[in-house]
Amino acid sequence: MLIIEDLQVKIGNKKVLKHVDLEIQPGETHILFGPNGSGKTSLLMTIMGYPQYKVTGGRILFNGEDITHMTIDERARLGIGMSYQRPPSIQGLKTRRMVQVCGNGHIDVDTLAEKMNFTEFLERDINVGFSGGEIKRSELLQLMAQDAELSLFDEPESGVDLENISLMGNAINSLLQRVNGTQHDKTTKRIARERSKMGLIITHTGLILDYVTADKGLVLYNGVVAGRGNPVEIFKQIKKVGYMECARCAA
Repeated sequence: MLIIEDLQVKIGNKKVLKHVDLEIQPGETHILFGPNGSGKTSLLMTIMGYPQYKVTGGRILFNGEDITHMTIDERARLGIGMSYQRPPSIQGLKTRRMVQVCGNGHIDVDTLAEKMNFTEFLERDINVGFSGGEIKRSELLQLMAQDAELSLFDEPESGVDLENISLMGNAINSLLQRVNGTQHDKTTKRIARERSKMGLIITHTGLILDYVTADKGLVLYNGVVAGRGNPVEIFKQIKKVGYMECARCAA
């Protein structure tokens, strides 16, 4: 499981996270809401281990191991992966090779690419000339290859058209061992019992909730967790009264 205890983080001289507590059990998916600048991406980048996010207090535990000061590659090897909101373009590195590296050479790249309708992009440089939806599909393809135990998603629906959101929603469900609402209840219950993958998803638009059923929702406001509950109900309240009022009510 992932446990975050009293996490405090700075970028330079700016405090971006203040006393954050969070726990994700095996098989759970959490949705993270919050306005721009609230610390959502900072939280994901800190979990992933980016060195510019300096932990000044608290700790991060993953499957019982303290990873607070581990490097990015160490965390990736433990089973943490991330889909970025704005990943870079990389000239000279083919997408196929990147997917092979993510899968440690033990996956069928073409079969995975077919699932994401991405075969024609495998021989192109990573994200070079890709549309917003194509970049997000490339990110998900790499996560699928990694088969991470904990997957972090930074606004997966950002800059994506409705057709690609549906495709991505199905891919995220597959990554997190979830099923969509059209499948039989017995199938849903069986998969829920067997599920072990964990997910933490940032969303601004809430569109991802139409495709991925999450277990819990959290509101991050001004660097602290200002509210927790059912993600669909939280999003309804955000649309109705805004983030500030949600944070005030939870205080």
